[in-house]
Amino acid sequence: MWDFLAQGFAVALTPLNLGLAFLGALIGTLFGALPGIGPINGIAILMPLAYTMGLPAESSLILLAAIYTGSEYGGRMSSILLNVPGDAGAVFTTLDGNPLAKQGLAGPALGLSAVSSFIGATLAILGITLFAPLLARVAVMFGPAEFFALMVFAFASMSAMMGKDPLKTAIGAVLGVLVATIGVDSGTGVLRFTFGIPELYDGIDFIVLIIGLFAISEILLMLEHSHTSDDGGAMAPLGRVMVRLKEVLFCKWAILRSGLIGFVIGVLPGTGASVAGAVAYTTEKRLSDQKGTFGKGDMRGLSAPESANNAAAVGAFVPMLTLGIPGSGTTAVMLGALMLYNITPGPTMFTEHTAVAGGLIASLYLGNLMLLLLNLPLAGLFARVLTIPRWLLVPAIAILAFVGVFQLHSNLYAIFLMLIVGVMGYLLRKLGFSLAPIILGYVLGGLMEQNLRRALAISGGDSGILWQSGISIGLWIAAAMLIVLPWLLPWLWRKRNAASCSLSK
Repeated sequence: MWDFLAQGFAVALTPLNLGLAFLGALIGTLFGALPGIGPINGIAILMPLAYTMGLPAESSLILLAAIYTGSEYGGRMSSILLNVPGDAGAVFTTLDGNPLAKQGLAGPALGLSAVSSFIGATLAILGITLFAPLLARVAVMFGPAEFFALMVFAFASMSAMMGKDPLKTAIGAVLGVLVATIGVDSGTGVLRFTFGIPELYDGIDFIVLIIGLFAISEILLMLEHSHTSDDGGAMAPLGRVMVRLKEVLFCKWAILRSGLIGFVIGVLPGTGASVAGAVAYTTEKRLSDQKGTFGKGDMRGLSAPESANNAAAVGAFVPMLTLGIPGSGTTAVMLGALMLYNITPGPTMFTEHTAVAGGLIASLYLGNLMLLLLNLPLAGLFARVLTIPRWLLVPAIAILAFVGVFQLHSNLYAIFLMLIVGVMGYLLRKLGFSLAPIILGYVLGGLMEQNLRRALAISGGDSGILWQSGISIGLWIAAAMLIVLPWLLPWLWRKRNAASCSLSK
């Protein structure tokens, strides 16, 4: 482990990678501070620029990881100052963050949230350092059949845990799989869903897909709401930003508990910062809210979700690096970025691509420290981002999206396809669909098909190979439980309540 970390820091401490980590932390915080933008949009917009600049794989991943973690830091600003969550992971930050701001404690709330985010993310980074290489050793025992079962488990995790509507999540994942099948079938050479259009023979490019789904659809939503106010009210004055030691010590157990909860939830495929924030907040309220102060400006209610959602964001790297399945929608985009470099994350990531895996983990230590040093003294400067009007923000995002796609493909067809995908993404968002499952389905669908083909080729077409090993059987059972339990538990709960009511009568 020490040798692995030493190699990782040798990669992360190069001037180029240090500069990229700092740039990513800065840009990520700015993107996170803007309501509705979030880490996926930030990565989607900047990934093509990083790829066309000719950066090596480890440098690109360090940049994107810094944007991701920085966005989780930045999401707290609009939550606290405007009562508008910067992203889904910051929803529970508003419950006590904005009441603190209304009490004249906006500055201390921002400072405490930065410290909580730093501690939670640090706990998760230590967890990656300790457990990711061990999990990779176990995953080496996986063959094509086990990986196929693992992909089924990942899809089951999505439908059970992502979003309020599991059915829409499942539909989104299926749409992603269908998009992944467009193009020439690598096994048979048959054209699939190309409609005679030569430009679709290679399928829909990953960068075109994510920029269309996220950036263009976000632009359309901004234009739709351009007549409304940009915020939820006047921004609260900051006052003192530096948090006091006694305020941190008051919240120490909430921060530590929530950081551990966030890491565990982040490791589970298909969950994310929003789930971690919800679980951490409700857990802390149950344990600490003896006086009924949660929701009225309790610092523990602010620090718990902030520690958890940053820990979950870091924890999501574990399944991506060790198993090759994304832990969240953002890591699904980063998984696609690695595939642009012909790197498939999985069990061999820590042996065949040590510079990439080690450099990423080491950069998380450095980037997390940079984010703390940026967010404590410069909170007032970052908060000014919230005052950028939409008439300036929309064209800036559009220019980055169009330039990124055109620079990569150098043809207008990619631009038109990006716009078509963007309109489809806009319509799906209007219908209440989350776009992250589509990206997960797109990324996992290709891997799922490849491993299914390999497994059937090994067995001579016998599908029994898919459930012969103990690992495969365990994953199939776990997937079945994830699908059945969300429907079964409410039914059992209603039945139990009905029985209790009849006994009381």
